[in-house]
Amino acid sequence: MTVKVLVVDDSKLARIVAGKAIAALQPDWVRVEAASAAEALTIVGAEQIDLAVLDFNMPDKDGLELAAELRAAHPNMPIAVITANVQDEIVARVRALNATFVAKPVTQDALGGFIAGAALRLKKAGV
Repeated sequence: MTVKVLVVDDSKLARIVAGKAIAALQPDWVRVEAASAAEALTIVGAEQIDLAVLDFNMPDKDGLELAAELRAAHPNMPIAVITANVQDEIVARVRALNATFVAKPVTQDALGGFIAGAALRLKKAGV
C-alpha cells in the first residue's frame, strides 16, 4: 500500500522544499499538498492520509489548531509541525498534541528523524 503524506503550508516554496526533503527520504511515498488548514481538512476528509507535515504559521488556522483537529480524528497519525518560531511554549504545545516539532529551515536532516519514526510506526500498523 502506498503511504500518503500531506504537506500543509501557505507558502508554495515551503511546500516544494518540504516535498523534496520527504522525496529524498522516502521516494515511494506520495505527497499531497494543501495551501491552508481548510484545504487540508477537505483532503483528509476525502482520502486516506497516513501522516502530515504542517506549517505552524498560516493565515486561516495555525498548525497547532490543525494538528489538534487531525489528532482528534486520527489518534495514531504521525504529525510534524514545522516553524521558525522556536519557543519553549510552542515546542511544549506541539509535544502535548503527541506531534513532532521540526525547526525551519526544513531540510532532509531536520525531517529525517520524524520521517524515520513515522515510517516505523506505519509499518507496525500495517500501512
